[in-house]
Amino acid sequence: MRRSRVASIAAVTLSLVLASAACGGGSTGSEGGSNEQPKTLTYWASNQGASLEVDKKVLQPELDKFEKETGIKVKLEVVPWSDLLNRILTATTSGQGPDVLNIGNTWSASLQATGALLPWDAKNFEAIGGKDRFVDSALGSTGTQGQDPAAVPLYSMAYALYYNKKMFADAGIEKPPATWSELTEVGEKLSKNGKWALGAEGSNLSNNIHQVFVLGKQHGADFFTPDGKADFTSDGAVAAVKQYVDFMAKDKIIAPGNAEYAQNQSLSDFAKDKTAMVLWQTASATFKSLGMNEDEWGVAPAPVQSGTPGTGTNTNSMVAGINMAVFKNTKNIDGAKKFVKFMTSDEEQKILNSAYGSIPPVKSAQEDPAFDSPALKVLRDTLATSATALPQVPEESQFETVVGTAVKELFADAAAGRKVTTESVRAKLEKAEQQMSTS
Repeated sequence: MRRSRVASIAAVTLSLVLASAACGGGSTGSEGGSNEQPKTLTYWASNQGASLEVDKKVLQPELDKFEKETGIKVKLEVVPWSDLLNRILTATTSGQGPDVLNIGNTWSASLQATGALLPWDAKNFEAIGGKDRFVDSALGSTGTQGQDPAAVPLYSMAYALYYNKKMFADAGIEKPPATWSELTEVGEKLSKNGKWALGAEGSNLSNNIHQVFVLGKQHGADFFTPDGKADFTSDGAVAAVKQYVDFMAKDKIIAPGNAEYAQNQSLSDFAKDKTAMVLWQTASATFKSLGMNEDEWGVAPAPVQSGTPGTGTNTNSMVAGINMAVFKNTKNIDGAKKFVKFMTSDEEQKILNSAYGSIPPVKSAQEDPAFDSPALKVLRDTLATSATALPQVPEESQFETVVGTAVKELFADAAAGRKVTTESVRAKLEKAEQQMSTS
C-alpha cells in the first residue's frame, strides 16, 4: 500500500469512530443494507498505478464490462492514498460513504471495529464463490482473528529490493545485497556524483511503518504486546527505527531530499538513474509507466540482518495488499456483492493484477502462467515463506499514523543535519505511545 496521512485528523477521527454506536446509521435489513437503488453503485478505488489517470484507464473498461453483464452502473472515484483513510473514517461517522471501496489490508481490523463494514460471514462468502478460493496469507489480513472478515482480498503484494542494473554495472557491483551490511557497503559505492544508493518516501507514513515493522521483526520487536497494547519503546523497536533513519542520517546512502517524498518520487528517481535501489511493493507496472524496460532493473528479496529470509527475525516483508469492502448502509447490497464477485473472479483477477504487477489472492488465478515471471516469483516466495502480517488490532491505523509521523520527523531531522541518536528516537516513540493512550 502506498499512502500517507495527516496524523492529527486520522487519530481524532478514529477515536470518534470507535466511540460511535451509530456507524452505518439509517440502513435497513439484517445486514444493514437495502436494495433501494439496484441499478447503481459507487466505488472508491485506491491509487494502485503511477497516477490516478492510469487507474481510471485500467478500471473503467472493467466497470463497463460489469455494467454490460449486470445492468448496474458503477460510478468510479480513484482516491489518493494521502486522502483515503480520512475519507473512509469520515464516511463511517456520517453514514454517507460509497457502496464498495478498496482499503489497505492493514486497516482491516481498525475499520472492522467501527461496525460500518459488511461482515463476510459464510453466507456472504458463498455469494462470491466461497472463502476457500482465497490464499491463507491474504485472508490473514482481513480483520481481527476470530471474527468474520471485514473485507475480501483483491490484490496481494510483498516488498522486495529493486535494483537498477546500469547503476550497479557502472559501480562494478555484480549482485544485489542480501543483508543490510552488504546494502550499506554497496551503498557507499553508489552514493556519489549526485546519485544515491537507496530511495525512501520519508513523508509517507504508511511506507515508514512497513519498513520499520519489518526491521522491528528482525530486531525481535512487534510494536504491540500479545494482548494488543502499544509497545513502541522496546529496545528492538527503537533499534529498528534508528536503523532505517540511519540510512540517511549516518550511512548517507539516502538523499536528504527523500525526507519530503510521499508520492512515489523515489520510483521516478530510480527510473531516471538517480537512485540505485528501492524497497517497494510490486513496482514493475510503475517502472513500465515511467519508461523503463524490464531488462533495466532486477528484483531480489529484501535484505535481512544475516542469513536468509524466513520467519521470525528473518522476516523481510509485511503481508501487503488491498482488500475490497462493502459499506453496511449500501442502497444496493445485492449489487455490491455481485461487484465483489466480479472483481474477484478469475478473469478479472488476471486482468487487474497483471495491470498493476501484483499477485492475485485468488488461488486459481494465481496459478496462471502470467504470474510466473522472475520478478513475481520473488514476491510470491516472499509472501509464502518470509512475510508477516501487521498486527490486526483496532489501533493499527493509529499506529501507522503516530509512529509513521515519528519516523517522518526523524527523517526531517536527518535531512536538516540534526543528530539522530538512540535517545532522540526513543523520545519520539515515547511521544507516539502517549498519543496512542490518550487518543
